[in-house]
Amino acid sequence: MAANEVKIDDGFSTLVTLENLPTVKIYEKSVTPPGISGGGPIDTTTMRNQSLRTQSPKQLKTITPMTMTVAIASEAIEDVKDQINVNQLITVTLPDGSGQTFWGWINEFTPGEFVEGEQPTYTITIEPSNHDNAEPYNEVDLEYIEPSASS
Repeated sequence: MAANEVKIDDGFSTLVTLENLPTVKIYEKSVTPPGISGGGPIDTTTMRNQSLRTQSPKQLKTITPMTMTVAIASEAIEDVKDQINVNQLITVTLPDGSGQTFWGWINEFTPGEFVEGEQPTYTITIEPSNHDNAEPYNEVDLEYIEPSASS
């Protein structure tokens, strides 16, 4: 590891901030940040291949959906519902103070089972849009945030 690298040994505390819901009481219990997919192979096999099927990578990448399991304050339900399908800047802050930002929207807000003796949870699924809200839209990639000096 380089001198300034810090290996993250614990997922606590990974936080998510939605630009349009900065003060809503959403309490992260688990977070799966967005991933990156190459979109699978392009089949380039022809009748002239000798013994192997051939394939090539695609040019574009896909930022995959993120999910989080959260506990909430009951008054947050209406606020979260109002943000379904609203494109906004999302920030995921990792335990070392680093993180990533991307543009996306809440696609699903699903309650878990409410059980006596257990904290109720909801699952939030966020779809990356990869564009901002300017007209015409500007393509915006997943952006890395350097760890803060105080972390």
